[in-house]
Amino acid sequence: MRLPTLLLCACLPLLSAVDWRDIRQGREIPTETYADQPYIVKTDDGAWLVCVTTGAGREGEAGQHVVTLRSTDQGRSWSPPVDVEPASGPEASYAVMLKVPSGRVYVFYNHNTDNVRRVVADNPPYREGYTTRVDSQGHFVFKYSDDHGRSWSARRYDIPMRDFEIDRRNPYGGRIKFFWNVGKAFLHAGAAYVPLHKVGGFGDGFFTSNEGVLLRSSGILTESDPEKIRWETLPEGEIGIRTPPGGGPIAAEHSFSVLSDGSLFCVYRTIDGHPACTYSRDGGRSWETPRYMRYADGRPMKHPRAANFAWRCRNGKYLYWFHNHGGRFIREHPRRRTMAYEDRNPVWLSGGVEADSPNGKVIRWSQPEIALYDDDPIVRMSYPDLVEDGGKYYLTETQKDIARVHEIDASLLEGLWGRPPALPGPLLDLPGAGGAMPSSAAMPELPAFVRRSNRADHGTEDLRAGFSLDLRARFRSLAPGQTLLDNRTPEGKGFALLTAPDRAVEIVLNDGRTESRWRSDPDWLEVGKNHRITAIVDGGPKVITFVIDGKLCDGGDARQFGWGRFNPNLQSVNGGPTLRIGPGFEGEILSLRLYGRYLRTAEAVN
Repeated sequence: MRLPTLLLCACLPLLSAVDWRDIRQGREIPTETYADQPYIVKTDDGAWLVCVTTGAGREGEAGQHVVTLRSTDQGRSWSPPVDVEPASGPEASYAVMLKVPSGRVYVFYNHNTDNVRRVVADNPPYREGYTTRVDSQGHFVFKYSDDHGRSWSARRYDIPMRDFEIDRRNPYGGRIKFFWNVGKAFLHAGAAYVPLHKVGGFGDGFFTSNEGVLLRSSGILTESDPEKIRWETLPEGEIGIRTPPGGGPIAAEHSFSVLSDGSLFCVYRTIDGHPACTYSRDGGRSWETPRYMRYADGRPMKHPRAANFAWRCRNGKYLYWFHNHGGRFIREHPRRRTMAYEDRNPVWLSGGVEADSPNGKVIRWSQPEIALYDDDPIVRMSYPDLVEDGGKYYLTETQKDIARVHEIDASLLEGLWGRPPALPGPLLDLPGAGGAMPSSAAMPELPAFVRRSNRADHGTEDLRAGFSLDLRARFRSLAPGQTLLDNRTPEGKGFALLTAPDRAVEIVLNDGRTESRWRSDPDWLEVGKNHRITAIVDGGPKVITFVIDGKLCDGGDARQFGWGRFNPNLQSVNGGPTLRIGPGFEGEILSLRLYGRYLRTAEAVN
């Protein structure tokens, strides 16, 4: 087991301001070396019960097993772990839980019951034609607890799965089934539903094809004898939930929500650069033709090969976890591919509200906000859960070695649902009522991003500060290199906003030691049109975003990322004492506001 969190924190050398979005501010869930899928149910005695897949090795290694822990103080402390399956047994993995009306809690998971030590895989990349990672095959099983997770039934019970086309096409003809699950179980219309992700084979990217199914049981809600519980596999037919027509072979990690009219919404990952979604109007027996998920304004959302979950909240609104970039599965080298698993940091949330459609209720999704991040941009965080307790919202997540709980600022969620807080007062507001824009203004002091600490070695203190530029402008020309705003000194220290190639704008940040630049998405600006441009510099995750005419730049079809990172060592962009406004700019700047903090997307839009 790890050192206690307090001891780890005491050893950290870096001082920094507190930002609740920084995942190190979360409450750690104790695990072994490996930590995956920290999912929570609230038991009838008021505790949080979390199940975690853990082990002394890394993901997929022998000794991987399922444990549960209880907390009665919203994750501040946890009881000792209780084994659902021991580390000494065959691999037990990827657990989800369900509480039924009696208070009994079921835990469902993969189990390598037959102790298979290798399975057939593609050659290449597996030179011998086998993989020895065996945690995504075998039997789908459950145990139960009648004491709120303090102990689990000694016996495990198999859930039969109906063969689909994808099973019969695997190397064993379905005799050995390949599958796993990360989707939360749920109750609907007098039955329990447990998601499952079928696997066609192992090869490049580990899984070579996936599709989703639901295991449904009505008896589990009332039947106390597990032997008498019956299951059916949905949807009807032999094909599960796949990608939209023309999409790739990966449709995985399906997440389900029940809408107010009883429809089911499902969102899932692909390798196509976008999340896919679909609706069922008959309890999962059939599904509408899948499509790539879109914002309410019609633009497609972007997401790599990573978990993306949606939850219905108690207020009837929705939250959606994703990563807001278009990572795809692309061959870069004859012997190496980009698996599209990367860049799961930061985490973005979108808010959803129901709307009517000819087929029933649908969800309209807002533009997103950064919700969680790690200072190391390569660190991945994923496999979240949402918990509502006492009017507060909590997210769990894991980096695969540390699982944590995070309380989420409710005002961020309210903004996603269309009620952003009032804007802060700007440091600079020009030209004022009825006034013409001046050619210069006294430059207010902007917050520093980092500074020298009070440590004996004068090391870095990260202030996690930020600022935002908000202006309206009309362009007579979009030739690159025009200056809209500039407070830089002759040595280049400060910031500037410039026109850039491909009808874009670019922000330049310079502290005299390092320089960072990021452009808005190409081809958004037009000559002769009034544009609202907001450049947001967020010193928490060190991310720059642009909101133009009320829309967050996400890269579109032109680039994978619409947001960019700036140098974490940037000290400040306080340059000269004067802000030059439009020197040599072929157009008019109609208004200008400068804010002394980063604006949320909802604030910039509204």
